[in-house]
Amino acid sequence: MDWNTYLDQNQARFDAELMEFLRIPSVSTAPERADDVRRAADWVRRRLRAAGMPFVELLETTKHPVVFGRWVTGDSKPTLLLYGHYDVQPAEPLDLWESDPFQPDERDGKLFARGSADMKANLSTLIQAIEAIAKTSGALPVNLLVLCEGEEEIGSPNLPDIVRQRKDQLKADFALSADGGMQDASRPSLSVGLKGIAGCQINLRSGETDLHSGSYGAAVPNANQLLVQLGATFHNHDNSVAIEGFYDDVRPLTDQEQAAIAAIDASDSDFLEESGTFELWGEPGFSALERRWTRPTVDFNGIWGGFQGQGAKTVTPCEAHLKLTCRLVPNQDPRTILGLIERHIEKHTPDGARVTIDRMKGSAHPFSLDMNAPALKVAAAALQEVYGAEPLYVRSGGTVPITGVFKQELGLDTVTIGFARPGSRAHAPNEWFVLSDLAVARRSYATFLTKLGEI
Repeated sequence: MDWNTYLDQNQARFDAELMEFLRIPSVSTAPERADDVRRAADWVRRRLRAAGMPFVELLETTKHPVVFGRWVTGDSKPTLLLYGHYDVQPAEPLDLWESDPFQPDERDGKLFARGSADMKANLSTLIQAIEAIAKTSGALPVNLLVLCEGEEEIGSPNLPDIVRQRKDQLKADFALSADGGMQDASRPSLSVGLKGIAGCQINLRSGETDLHSGSYGAAVPNANQLLVQLGATFHNHDNSVAIEGFYDDVRPLTDQEQAAIAAIDASDSDFLEESGTFELWGEPGFSALERRWTRPTVDFNGIWGGFQGQGAKTVTPCEAHLKLTCRLVPNQDPRTILGLIERHIEKHTPDGARVTIDRMKGSAHPFSLDMNAPALKVAAAALQEVYGAEPLYVRSGGTVPITGVFKQELGLDTVTIGFARPGSRAHAPNEWFVLSDLAVARRSYATFLTKLGEI
């Protein structure tokens, strides 16, 4: 029996395994879900062992464990480092879900569940592809190392240290991340760029206590108003970032990179419909696709202060808070950007305000992959065989922090092969994954591993 037949015969079992995985509410940011996150880590560990991986263990961290696996099949074979994550975003707001986020629901050819697109479907199908090859061939075509973390959704605070501590155990020729997606159903795509991330929380105080707005509101500063005033200084009237020096290190795209982006059939009107917003916004002179993939951003992720309950409370608040993150592009350094933000805040803090800044843990450098990298060519050949079409080369506005770490610490290029579709609502209510893409994903991963072993 070949691995294609094995995949066909075990499809129902494989799909059921994914349902089991999705039922585990492995929300890494929620302390009350710590046991569930560990349960998901153990699910991955056990599933790798069942696939045939001889050595798998959980590496403890200060928060959630890392699944580390090793499968050496031959000194002459290339070694591939596989990366994935088993944690998911919070499901809130729950009232916007059409079904229980942790009870997978099949509707209209899609599987709705938190973590389906990001990235439990990709991770489970990758493990199942490994099993199919191992069970039918008796050996893998490559040596495998596995790092699967439970903290990607909180910025991977612990995995970089594990990579540094275990450099000798993580020597590889290539890395594969399964944390990604496809551009559409008929044309495969490969990611050659991911944005970095840096963020902070701004805490502003205008006094020692909240005050009666009637007695004091006309004569004392209001923390909410001061914070809004400060926040308004981060962007110019044309929506470009107003932080001095913010764009200084942005690397221009090469001709090859520009040509790859130009080959993508993506209109602003289609993106507007997909996003569900009333109109597009952003830095002038660029399409929505170019802004998403190649331009750095400053986003306000949360802002609060004063009375938050129902009804009215006539209060002049004394404190307000703003969470912001920046998505960064090649050559931008997260620490440098945070320093620029801090200087900007110092310069623009309104009179009557005192500000402190808490830097976000889990900053990450942007990652870009040379389009001539050998592993990328193998991935392109594999996807072309499965889809019958040459892949597009795409980028992402999102961040996978470990890709930069693999490059800096291990000297590894990371190829990303994932199967979430655009608009799959990762991080949002009603996240989904196309059911028919599960079989496509298994075959694509198996084909990639097979072709990589032929190098």
